[in-house]
Amino acid sequence: MSFQKGQKGGGKFTPKKSEYKEKTLDLRRVTRVVAGGKRFSFRCTLVIGDEKGKVAVGIAKGQDVAQAIDKARNDAKKNMIRVPLNGTTLSHEVDAKFSAAKVLIKPSSKGSGLKAGGAVRVVLLMAGIKDASAKCLGRTKNKLTNALATVEALKKLKS
Repeated sequence: MSFQKGQKGGGKFTPKKSEYKEKTLDLRRVTRVVAGGKRFSFRCTLVIGDEKGKVAVGIAKGQDVAQAIDKARNDAKKNMIRVPLNGTTLSHEVDAKFSAAKVLIKPSSKGSGLKAGGAVRVVLLMAGIKDASAKCLGRTKNKLTNALATVEALKKLKS
């Protein structure tokens, strides 16, 4: 974060540009029931990556949407992993399971594109994988568990 001097009367605030790209995967209003009624908060699932081999998924709750997104961004930066890339694809086939989600990721030849859907596609794009095919083998449609299963699969990769 930096300040720029204006003409008169102080500085203008300009936020520093992050080196990571980010994509909001899921944004939900969640409820906690207490004695006086219901308390609402927001849960954000955010995927960040530099498209050169670094990727992370962050999950956080906040009183408003902006706070939840900021907290999720900080959580993701703490959980960053390095993915060994083989050009624009993976070096070998890999699969993983997280909770009810199962993901299978296979490398494919250069120029074939990314054949994956939903949360898996977002995580692979943020990691910089452009040529691969992926399949969700689990029965769940939950974006959060599918994204975390993808991260677990990418952790298993060997260079």
